[in-house]
Amino acid sequence: MADRTARAPAAVPSAPLVTSRPLDEYRGLFGLTRAGIAALPGPLLDCPGGAAALVAEARPLGCRVIAADPVYARPAGEITARALAARAAMAAAMAARPDLYPARRHRRPEHYLRGWDRARRLFAADRAAHPGQYVAAELPRLPFADGTFALTLSGYLVFAYPELFGPERQLAALLELVRVTAPGGEVRVHPLYDGEGRRTAGMDAVRRALGERRIASEIRVVPPVDRGGRAQRVLVLHRVSPRG
Repeated sequence: MADRTARAPAAVPSAPLVTSRPLDEYRGLFGLTRAGIAALPGPLLDCPGGAAALVAEARPLGCRVIAADPVYARPAGEITARALAARAAMAAAMAARPDLYPARRHRRPEHYLRGWDRARRLFAADRAAHPGQYVAAELPRLPFADGTFALTLSGYLVFAYPELFGPERQLAALLELVRVTAPGGEVRVHPLYDGEGRRTAGMDAVRRALGERRIASEIRVVPPVDRGGRAQRVLVLHRVSPRG
């Protein structure tokens, strides 16, 4: 997965980019393995799912994934158009700021983005065949029961867009992600910086507020999964049992 959030030209986006990331990017982003995905005791939530291929690629592993994203309320053609716009934004960002993408210096941008093209096609076909696994929903309120998911992933949203998610909304979104996750499960959130590569300034305050609500947090360093990659920092959350 790219190491910084590509942004559209507008200074304040009206909505997050709809990216098309394959399973291998999720593995590097969140510290996942195929065996670990296959061994999950329950479903996995991808929020926001965008036009990614996680639902389609995890199914052959025996894992049921639910993707949640407000864009799923839009027509398929509009979702594809927004995914193509996100691809163009990423290509432009990689060309303009190669210093922000050291994990991809060993491969050409077009080679990397071909993975997005494949993921976008997989997403479109899978959503048409399995529409029930793509739920139109937006943080900080999700239409799922408490403790539904064994693992919850949230990529490139909560901390990546501070102009859309201020401190109060960040906290509300994280609390909601924990709510829908099983007591023995985890929430994993990435990145911990915004679109300019600036680390989240209020992270300590967010973690204190979570702790006051009996939610444990850690910043986990995820080693790179490919040659020339770089380690990632992921916020990991889970409920604290009544006995601590």
